[in-house]
Amino acid sequence: MIRASDLTEKEVINITDGRRLGLISDIDVNLEKGKINAIIVPNSEKVFGLFGKDYESEIKWAEIKKIGIDVILVEVKGNIEPHKASYIEDEEEMNQLLSKYNAEKKDKY
Repeated sequence: MIRASDLTEKEVINITDGRRLGLISDIDVNLEKGKINAIIVPNSEKVFGLFGKDYESEIKWAEIKKIGIDVILVEVKGNIEPHKASYIEDEEEMNQLLSKYNAEKKDKY
């Protein structure tokens, strides 16, 4: 068994081009299925660390080839897609989800 905190301490390396992608900053989990969808790695397009933009890249779980003691080897061909975080911005939608969750929780107990 491996803990999420253990994953975030490992460096991610793309075996396609040998590039170091960085450390895991987040993990995308499907709570309904109880499975990890992807790992999120911070990315930067800054020149001299000053000019440019920061974003996060998403590496799908299927692209992970080996989780070692110190590193995670991934095989990503082509460009790594920027991660599009899904946030609930609508207050009404959030209230509906909370109501549904509370109703399901009440029915269980």
